[in-house]
Amino acid sequence: MKNLSKYTVIGLLAMLLALTACGESKKESAENNKANVETEKEHSEGEAEEVMLTAKQFDALQMEIDTLKMRNMSGYVEANGQLEVPPQNEATVTTVVGANVVSIEVIEGDKVSKGQTVAYLSHPNIIEKQTDYLDAFSNSQFLKKEYERQKTLYDAGVGSGANFQKAEAEYQASRSKVNGLEAQLQQLSISASGVRNGTIYQRVALRSPIEGFVEKVAIKTGQYVDPQTDLMEIVDTHHVHADLMVFEKDVHKVKEGQKVVFNVQSIPEKELTAEIYSVGKTFEQNPKAIHVHAEIENKEGNLIPGMYIQGCIQTENTQTKAMPEAAIAADSERFFVFSAEKEGDDWSFKPIEVTKGTHDGDWIAIDFLSEQEPNTQYAINNAYYLMAELKKGEAEHSH
Repeated sequence: MKNLSKYTVIGLLAMLLALTACGESKKESAENNKANVETEKEHSEGEAEEVMLTAKQFDALQMEIDTLKMRNMSGYVEANGQLEVPPQNEATVTTVVGANVVSIEVIEGDKVSKGQTVAYLSHPNIIEKQTDYLDAFSNSQFLKKEYERQKTLYDAGVGSGANFQKAEAEYQASRSKVNGLEAQLQQLSISASGVRNGTIYQRVALRSPIEGFVEKVAIKTGQYVDPQTDLMEIVDTHHVHADLMVFEKDVHKVKEGQKVVFNVQSIPEKELTAEIYSVGKTFEQNPKAIHVHAEIENKEGNLIPGMYIQGCIQTENTQTKAMPEAAIAADSERFFVFSAEKEGDDWSFKPIEVTKGTHDGDWIAIDFLSEQEPNTQYAINNAYYLMAELKKGEAEHSH
């Protein structure tokens, strides 16, 4: 019995040790599982899924937001040229008499309406034309009365036919002279009726023949100007258009109705579009090219005739999804664009993976790896900044 009790005690001790070890193992396993879950949770939380910008940051970065664009990325002809206006939308201000400039009413860049006074001239010649008109008009009135008197006598059969014919001829000649001098006064913007009423105008107004902007002022106050001298140039920029030069090898590809995409130096970040309305039929020799005229569809900024332009004429209508290069960021060998969504006053930007295709200047054809909503807005600039912020957010979470 004593031996049996000893063995029984030993067995109980062994079982107790085994149970204790098992409990410790389960506890350790549970702690390990908990640690793994927490590690996975931390790893999940370390993956930043968006970049948040405040309204102030958004404005400071000059973020640009837009929907996805379809663009012709192939089938185009490169063409350079300049902005022009039709001849009927340019005007030169001149004077019909030699005179001195007494005042200039505009400066270069001013907008003027048709008939607006741009300068005043004065000279003894102008006063002389008015006195000549008065003399001719007074003489014509006298000859008119003489003509009427001779006509009355002739009709009554008591006047000479020769005297009547002479009076008629002198009166008609005087009327022609008066009409001629009156036309000259009208060219000088002088009121003939005012002169007849005794007003002698010391100065005359030069008026703009068209509506537009003053492009050039070639006179100074006090300067004497000869007749038909170019004094000012007015241009109506409302009808400014793109004048492109297309080389001989590409002429067969170009026709009316095709779209043109181009840039000007004054607003380099803005892409302007135009439609060809005229294709030249004769070649310029240096270089050998033809003129192609295109009407600008989205006129913006200060478009001035003579500005140099660089453009592409779209000769095919194949459209594909495209983004500006500034809208695409690289992460190792993967490429991303960022969707944009406003949340209150802040903006949320989320990366979306894409593949890149054909390049066309600053534009790149893209294809999404997942389906996107058609009205989704995207950041079309600062993609590399957003990617850097995204990576910085991941690094902060991982710590």
